[in-house]
Amino acid sequence: MTTVLKLGGSVITEKDTPETVDDTALERAAAALADPPARLVIVHGGGSFGHHHAAAHGVTTTVGTDDDEGIRAIHGAMKRLNAAVIDALTDAGVPAVPVHPLSAVHRRADGTLRFPEGAVETMLGEGFVPVLHGDVVAHETKGATILSGDELVVELGEALSADRIGVCSAVSGVYDSAGDVIDRIDSFDDVENAVGESEDTDVTGGMAGKVRALLALDAPASVFGIEALDSFVEGDDPGTRIQ
Repeated sequence: MTTVLKLGGSVITEKDTPETVDDTALERAAAALADPPARLVIVHGGGSFGHHHAAAHGVTTTVGTDDDEGIRAIHGAMKRLNAAVIDALTDAGVPAVPVHPLSAVHRRADGTLRFPEGAVETMLGEGFVPVLHGDVVAHETKGATILSGDELVVELGEALSADRIGVCSAVSGVYDSAGDVIDRIDSFDDVENAVGESEDTDVTGGMAGKVRALLALDAPASVFGIEALDSFVEGDDPGTRIQ
C-alpha cells in the first residue's frame, strides 16, 4: 500500500513571520509519523519560507522568471524548510530522505509536468520515506515557475498509483457554508457554494483547488487538521473524505 501525505505549509510554519518554523507543530507531526505506514511519501508546503520569496520576486505557478537570483532565493528557502522537516522526522526515527524538485522536475511549455517518479519508487522499495516540497522548477519558454505542494500530491498520487492520500491542513476538514466539517465529498457540485469555484486557486493551495484535484484521483483522500494526523496514520479517514 502506498500513502501520499501532505503537511501543509501553514501547519508547520509561522506563516506570518518569514522563514519561521512552528517547532511545536512540526514535532507533533513527526511524532505521529514515528511508526510510518509502509511506502509513505511526504510532501510539505512552503508556508512562510517559499511563499515569502516567491511573492518578493513575482513568481507564481503560471508567471515565470529568468532571474537566477530569485530562483536561488526561493529554492534556498525551501531547502532550509525541508532540512528542518527532515531533521524532525529523523529525530523521531523516520528514515526520511530529501527530494528537491528543482533538480528533478520541469514543466513543458504547455504547463504540464515531467516528473521522474522512478527515483521515488526506488526509494520506497528500499525502505526510505521520500520527502518532497513545493519548489521553483524550470519551465520551458518561461524560465522558472512555482511547483506547488498540491500539484506534487496529485502528480505522485497518479504516478505511484497511491492507495491513500492525506492532506494535513490548518483546518479540520472542508467546511460547509455553516462552518461545519463536511464528512464526505463525491462531487464538486456538492460543495461549490461553500468553497468557491475560482480556477485561480487550483494549484496554489486554496480549498477549491484542493477539492477539484483530489476528486480527480483514483485514491480516496482525506483533508484534516494536525490533531487528526495520528488517526490518519493508523488507517482512519478523519476530517473530510474526498472520493
